[in-house]
Amino acid sequence: MSDVMLRLEGLERIYNKGLPGEVQVLRGASLTVHAGESVALVAPSGAGKSTLLHLAGLLDTPDAGSVEIGGTVMTGLSDRRRTIARRRDIGFVYQFHHLLPEFSAAENIILPQLADGVARADAAARAQSLLAEVGVADRASHRPAALSGGEQQRVAFCRALANRPRLLLADEPTGNLDPGTSDQVFEALMRLVRGEGLAALIATHNMELAARMDRVVRLENGLLA
Repeated sequence: MSDVMLRLEGLERIYNKGLPGEVQVLRGASLTVHAGESVALVAPSGAGKSTLLHLAGLLDTPDAGSVEIGGTVMTGLSDRRRTIARRRDIGFVYQFHHLLPEFSAAENIILPQLADGVARADAAARAQSLLAEVGVADRASHRPAALSGGEQQRVAFCRALANRPRLLLADEPTGNLDPGTSDQVFEALMRLVRGEGLAALIATHNMELAARMDRVVRLENGLLA
């Protein structure tokens, strides 16, 4: 059985297709990411990193090519099947944490588990375990506004992994933090990725952080190398 968790084959994405101002962002991008592997995605500004992550995360559909997750081709599936796959197989982390402000750190991690049918006691235990892994267990009862930027992002990492996804996609996850905090938060993220055995595709402009991942791929002129 293959350990390829994410396979992108010949992805093309064209905005304003057939209209004035048509822009082709991806021109046949292909990539494989294996279980347990962390891959840094680097690119010049505006080259299409976010577009690629949206396609890989089933938030958008390519104009050509295919997306395969865990051996299942997702391209062409119904919206319902894609929604289920996003909830169960994929964890997302963004530059800004997007935590729900009215809920505590622990509750932000518990809620997606409840939506997936996990018992509250089990969801709470999972939340506490994840928060401890990234060093903020003592902040579990605090709402996002009472947390520092680094703490908020650590909680966002935990929320992304709450439902035990097989694939993590992150778009500049430390881009909103100062260099010292960025380094600490990145280490917390990598502990989670390695501890959970995830396949991870992480977009970053920080080449020092990229070099600490298993592999670096560059997106340029619509292709990956």
